[in-house]
Amino acid sequence: MNLTNATWQKTALSWEYHKAANPTLTAVPIRAFPASLHESGETRIIPLDLATELGTSYPATTPNLLANFIRIKTGEQIEAIAAASSEVFYVMRGSGRTETEYGTLEWRKGDSFTLPMNTGVTHYADDDAALYWVHDSPMLAYLGVQPTTPRFEPAFYSGEFLTSEIERIREEGIRRNLNRNGVILGNPESEDTRTVTHTMWSLYNLVPPHSSQKPHRHNSIALDLAVSAKEDTYTLIGKSLDGEGNIINPIKMKWEPNSVFVTPPGLWHSHHNESDEDAYVFPVQDAGMQIYMRTLDIQFAK
Repeated sequence: MNLTNATWQKTALSWEYHKAANPTLTAVPIRAFPASLHESGETRIIPLDLATELGTSYPATTPNLLANFIRIKTGEQIEAIAAASSEVFYVMRGSGRTETEYGTLEWRKGDSFTLPMNTGVTHYADDDAALYWVHDSPMLAYLGVQPTTPRFEPAFYSGEFLTSEIERIREEGIRRNLNRNGVILGNPESEDTRTVTHTMWSLYNLVPPHSSQKPHRHNSIALDLAVSAKEDTYTLIGKSLDGEGNIINPIKMKWEPNSVFVTPPGLWHSHHNESDEDAYVFPVQDAGMQIYMRTLDIQFAK
């Protein structure tokens, strides 16, 4: 046998189909990351890292995405670079600016923006600030690749824009009791998939006072930022529904402003606001890839 053939043959494996068709991987956990992580301390990046649970050798919150809090003290700055092809930011607190190779963006609480691959990003805070930052570096790390070409142009979604878009659809959503009452952020390069970037998806979702949004599920993993919420606002998460469309034996994730929780793939989840004020949530998912692969499989409770 040729020496190369013999060497390569040593790494050849096989499995009987029925024993390997649906391999068991470590489960994505339901996990909460409180706002207290970014409310005090030094200027720093705080990865919401579940690498141990996911079994990865690199930081990851889901197999494809890494979420972070960025805390910046008044008058300070921090560099934030990731080997990623998509980055989504939401300003949880404060005001400041971000200097990039594409220009300098000014931001304040309630704004959101996206960046493609970057060679240098520095955030500056005019006052005590906190950003929510999600990017797809775990997906690229798994593939063993680096981004080489920007796939889209940066986009800015001001807080005023997001509020006006919600007001535009509010009444119809309430009247029709829609499963979700929100707007999906978009980008011209991702118009076919209706996503914020080619790999990622973001929603600005309203849950009106004394209302519930019925369960749905999908194959993407949601990294949910509770933007604003009073007590008695929460999400229920579970594996199955009863005959009336309610989640059986759910886990209850309370919404705490500027905190994040993970909703694993394939689980039913419903949002509930029992308070007297509007509540908002900003989920980020890897649904850009799921939609492109035709595997999102979103399902709604009857």
